[in-house]
Amino acid sequence: MSDRTHDSRTANRRTFSTDTRAIEGLPVRLVIALVVGVASLSVMMGMIGDIDGLAATELDAQPQPEVTTPGDQSLTVAVVGPEGSRVADATVIVRGGSAQVDGVATARTNGEGVASVEVAPELGPNQAEGTLTIDIKPPATGDYVDERENTEVLVVEE
Repeated sequence: MSDRTHDSRTANRRTFSTDTRAIEGLPVRLVIALVVGVASLSVMMGMIGDIDGLAATELDAQPQPEVTTPGDQSLTVAVVGPEGSRVADATVIVRGGSAQVDGVATARTNGEGVASVEVAPELGPNQAEGTLTIDIKPPATGDYVDERENTEVLVVEE
């Protein structure tokens, strides 16, 4: 029996050493490991993004008045965080949306988180209403962002 065992082992060694197909399964295993690793990493990154200490604070604009008429106007814009707390030293940018303004109007919020912006919106011919868009450039201090759309100011013909 020992001869038989010896012969089968020798035959297996020869077959394995001459088998060139062993590499075929390797790329499939690597691809599976890569897919599982990327999926695990995306789940972990999603969990980290939900931690309040690492998440950025979204800012919002609260313009007053929200509805105005064409011509010289003064808008008061409060910059607030998610809980309603006002943010100082943010820059408020007012641009024409479907209503036109000359250039871009900017102002910086004061210590109370309020900015006053002077604009002169105009409506086009046969245009009964339009909008002004408001963007916020967050202050350098703090972890603030302005990624979502802010409240627009509606401009209506009298």
